[in-house]
Amino acid sequence: MATHLTVYQKAPQFKGKDQNGNTVNLSDYKNKKLALFFYPEDDTPTCTIEACNLRDNYHLLKKNGFEVVGISPNDEKSHKKFETKFNLPFTLIADTSHSIINKYGVWGPKQLYGRKYDGLHRTSFLIDEKGIIRHIFLKPRNKEHAQEIIKKWNEINK
Repeated sequence: MATHLTVYQKAPQFKGKDQNGNTVNLSDYKNKKLALFFYPEDDTPTCTIEACNLRDNYHLLKKNGFEVVGISPNDEKSHKKFETKFNLPFTLIADTSHSIINKYGVWGPKQLYGRKYDGLHRTSFLIDEKGIIRHIFLKPRNKEHAQEIIKKWNEINK
C-alpha cells in the first residue's frame, strides 16, 4: 500500500505528544527541513535498526539542516523507554489514536508469514521549509536511512 499523499503536496498539519509529554505540531518546523519517519513499533528489531541509524548519523542530518521526528502508534511511555534505551536524540510522537498516521495514509493491509493484518507501513517523508512534501520513501533502507535522506535531498535540490 502506498500513501495517498504525493510529492509537491502540502504536508498535512499534525499535533501530538512526544516522549516527554510536550505537544508537537508540524508548524513547529516551519522554515526547517524535516525528515518525518513513521515506524510500526518501539524496540522491535527493524524499527531499532532504523532509529539507531538516524541516531548514529544525527550529526550529519543536522549538518544538512534536517530536524528528525519519528511517529508510531506506541504511547508516550513506550517512546520514553525506547529513547532512553537507545539514546535517541530526536522527537518521537505517540499516535495511539492513529490521527496523524491516517492523515499521512501509512496504515493499511500488511502480510507477514502469510498472515494478513492491518498495520503501519514504514514510510518517511522529506518536508521542505515551506511545509511541502519533497520526497516519500515507501520502503526506507533501514540500515542506511540517514544517508539515503541526505542523498535524495541533494538530488532533488540540484
